[in-house]
Amino acid sequence: MIVQLHSFGMKGNFILCFFLISLSNQIYAQNISNFVIKGKVIDNTTAEGIPFAAVYFKDKNTIGTTTDFEGNYEIKTPILGDSLSVQYVGYKTLTKAVNKTLKLQVIDFQLEPDVQKLPEAVVYAGENPAHPIMRKVIKNKSKNDWRNLDALEYESYSKTELDLDNLSAKMSKRKLVGKIISAVDSIGKLTGEDGKPIIPLAMSEIISIYYYNQRPEKVKEHIIKSKLVGVGLKEDGIVSQLVGSSFQNYNFYRNWISMFFKDFISPLTDGWWLHYEYYLVDSLYIGDRFCYKIEVYPQRKQDLAFTGTIWIDKETYGLKQIDVQINKDVNINFVEKIKIQQEFLLVPEGSWVPYKTRIVLDISEITKNSAGMIAKFYVSNKNFVVNKARFLKFYDERVTKEEDYTISDESYWQKARHDTLTEMDKKVFAMIDTIKQIPLVQTYVNIVDFLSTGYQRIGKIDFGNVFYSYAFNNVEGHRFRVGLKTNAKFSKKWILRGFLAYGTQDEQFKYDVNIRYLISRKPWTLVGIRNKQEVEMISAVASNEDTETGLFTASMRFADMESRQPYWKNERSIFAQRDLFKGFTQKIILRNYNFNAFEAARFAYKENPHRPDSRLRSTFINSELTIESRWAFGEAYVINGNDRVLITSDNKPVITFRYQLGIRNFLQSEFEYHKFSLNISHYFSLGAFGNGFYSLTGVYNPNPLPYPLLEVHLGNESIFFNRFAFNLMNFSEFTSNNFWSLFYEHNFEGLIMNRIPLIRRLKWRNFASLNIVQGTLSRENRNLIPLTDEFGREVLQPRTFADRIPYIEISYGIDNIFKFFKVHFTHRLNYLDRPNTRRFGVLFSATFKL
Repeated sequence: MIVQLHSFGMKGNFILCFFLISLSNQIYAQNISNFVIKGKVIDNTTAEGIPFAAVYFKDKNTIGTTTDFEGNYEIKTPILGDSLSVQYVGYKTLTKAVNKTLKLQVIDFQLEPDVQKLPEAVVYAGENPAHPIMRKVIKNKSKNDWRNLDALEYESYSKTELDLDNLSAKMSKRKLVGKIISAVDSIGKLTGEDGKPIIPLAMSEIISIYYYNQRPEKVKEHIIKSKLVGVGLKEDGIVSQLVGSSFQNYNFYRNWISMFFKDFISPLTDGWWLHYEYYLVDSLYIGDRFCYKIEVYPQRKQDLAFTGTIWIDKETYGLKQIDVQINKDVNINFVEKIKIQQEFLLVPEGSWVPYKTRIVLDISEITKNSAGMIAKFYVSNKNFVVNKARFLKFYDERVTKEEDYTISDESYWQKARHDTLTEMDKKVFAMIDTIKQIPLVQTYVNIVDFLSTGYQRIGKIDFGNVFYSYAFNNVEGHRFRVGLKTNAKFSKKWILRGFLAYGTQDEQFKYDVNIRYLISRKPWTLVGIRNKQEVEMISAVASNEDTETGLFTASMRFADMESRQPYWKNERSIFAQRDLFKGFTQKIILRNYNFNAFEAARFAYKENPHRPDSRLRSTFINSELTIESRWAFGEAYVINGNDRVLITSDNKPVITFRYQLGIRNFLQSEFEYHKFSLNISHYFSLGAFGNGFYSLTGVYNPNPLPYPLLEVHLGNESIFFNRFAFNLMNFSEFTSNNFWSLFYEHNFEGLIMNRIPLIRRLKWRNFASLNIVQGTLSRENRNLIPLTDEFGREVLQPRTFADRIPYIEISYGIDNIFKFFKVHFTHRLNYLDRPNTRRFGVLFSATFKL
C-alpha cells in the first residue's frame, strides 16, 4: 500500500531524523566511553533552552542523543566525529566543528527559527505504524492520567517573564522607548531574531504547594512565597496570584485543552484520527524509559489544534514528553505562537505526573506601529505525595497565601528555587528595576491604567469612572458626573464609593453614596448601606441584574431618554452577603425608595382598580426585602485588594433563586407582594462544534401592582446588540407579571469559515442566537392602568402576549471582523401587526477576545 504523508509546514526532515538518531542511546555504554561532549541548545530569540532536540555527529549519524528539558545534552563516546549537528523541528539545523584532541569539551548551540515550507514525503507501507501505538495510548488513558489518582500534592516552582518585542522603527524612535532602550543597554542587550531590541516588563517567581482531589474534583494552590518585579504591577495584586503553577497546568489526557476561553483539541483525544495526522519517526531511550517519538499535525491548519511531537512510553503507553505549538494559521487573534513543552514522571501508583512545563506565548502587534509581546512560563514540580486525601473544606478556596508571602530575600530564593537563575534571568531582573526608575515610564503606566479601568488613583482614592463623566439627553441636558472609590490603602475593611452628577436642563443634582464593610475574606462576608438619588428609566429595569452591556448601557444615557419613560428615584438600602460554603452565596437586601414619574413617562395607575372614580397617581413609595441564593460550584476567585475577581469556571450551571417581599406600611410603603424568580445560566463547550451559552429565567408574581414593579421586558432601540435584551422589541412594548424567557447563543468558532478557501484567511467566525419570552399580564394588573392620567394626558398602554404564543427573535452573523467587531442580522418572527414594529435589523457589538 502507498501512504501519502501530507505536508503540514516544517516537517520535511522528520524521516531523516529517524535514520540519524534511531540508535542514539542504545549502542555505547558509559563504561567504554573515552570522550565527553556536553553543552546547551537554546532559542536565539528567547534564550530559552530547547528540550528534546536531536544532537548527533554529522559523519557518524548512529552516535547522538537528545537534549533534556532545559536544553542540556551530554554525549559519551569512544569515537569522535568531525562535526556535531543539532536538529529540531521549526529551527534551522546547526553544525559546529569538534576538537578531536580534547577528552572533554563544551559546545553550545543557538538555533534560529526556520519558517520555510518543505516538500511532501512519500513512503511505501501498510498501516500507519503510529496508529497501533495511538490505539494503545487511548486504551490506557485512564490508567496513565494523574487526575485519576485519588489525590495528589506537590511543591511547585514557577517563573514567569513578560517582554515587549518586535518594536517597530517608528515606536523605537519615541522618547519613552528610547530612554528605556538606553537604560536596558547599560546592563546588557536583549534582541530578537530580527535584531530589534526586547524590553523586559515583568518577572516573577512563586513557590507554592499544589493540591488535587479526584472525588469530587477539586484543586487548590497555596502560595508560600512570591517575588514579582514589574512595570506597573503590584506585589500583592491579582497578577501575583494568576502566574502560579495551577494556571499553567494542562492535561493532554483530556479531549480538550482549555486556554484563553477556547478549547483546543488534544493530540490524545478519543477521536484522535478525526483531527490529526500521526507519524512515527523514531524510538529511543529518554532516561531509562524506551519511548516512541511521534509527530502530530492537524488535518486542517486553521483548526484549534496542535502541531509538534509526543513521546510515548513503550511499556505503559503513557505520555512521557510533549512538545507542541499553535501557529498563527490557527483561527485565534493576536497570537503568533503558543508553545507548550512538558515532561512527566511515572509514580509507583502507575500514573504519569507533570514534572516540568514550559510555555511560550508570542503575542503579535495589534498595529504595524506598535509592539508585540512574549510571555514565558516555566514550572518545576517535586516532592510528590500520592493518594493522601484532605477534608473537602480544605479545597474551598482555589488560591490561598501565607500572610508574609511577599516578604523574602535572595538567600531564601537561592535555597528554594528548583533550578538556578541563568545569567539572562539575572539581567532581566536588573533591567526591570532600572526601567521602573524612569519617571516617564511611571507616567505612561498611570495613563494606561487610567484608560483601562476608567479610574485615576491618587493615594488612597480612585477617581472615576471617566467613561460615565458626560452624557447628553433630552431630560437632563448636558450631564456631568464625578465619582470616586477608596482602595485598600485607605482601609482593608471599609470601602467607600459614590458619585455626584448634575444636569444643565433639569438643574438637578444626582448622587450615590455607598458604604461597605468587609467583615471577612474567609468566608467572603460583606455588609453595606447605600443612599442613591438618580434619574432612571422604566424601560431599562429588568429582573436579571446582568442585563446590560457596555455599549448598550452607554447609549441609554444619551439622546432620547423621554421615550424610555424616565422617573426620579430616591433609594435607601442596606445589604449583607456571605459565602455559606464554596460556590453558595447568600445575599439579603432591604430597600426603600420613592418613585416619581416624569411627565414624559406617560405613566399613571389607579389606587383602587375596583372603583371607577379611583384616584390616579404617578408616584409611589415601596419597601422591599430581597433574599437571594446563588449556586456556582465551578467558580473560583482571587482577592484583589478589597474586591474579588472571578478567574475560572468549570463550565457548570449557575443557579440563582430570588425572593422579593413587598412590605406594606414599612417606611410609608404602599404595597404588599411576593415575587419569585429563578435563573439558570450555563456556558458549555462542544469541542469542534464550538461553544454555547444559555440563560433560562422564570418569574412568578401573583399580586396586582403598578407595572414598573412588574417585568417591563427589556427592549432595544439602539444599533448596539445586547444579548439579554429583545433587540427588535421597542422600549416598554411588553409587560408581564409572570413570564419565562430563554436566551441561547452558539459560537461555531471556525467550524464553517475555516472550510471556505478564501474566507478562512480573514479568520471570521459564525454564530447564531435565539431569544424567546412568554408572559402573562393578569386582568387585575391591566385594570390598574388608566387610559389617561389625572391631567387627561394619554397613558402608555403596555402590550401583553397572546395566550401560549411566545415572542421570538433569532440572530445570526459574523464575528471577529477586524478581530473586534460582530455583526448581528436579527429577525423578529411574530407580533408584527403594529405600524412601528421592526421586522429585521442589523446591529453591532464589539468584544476583545482571542
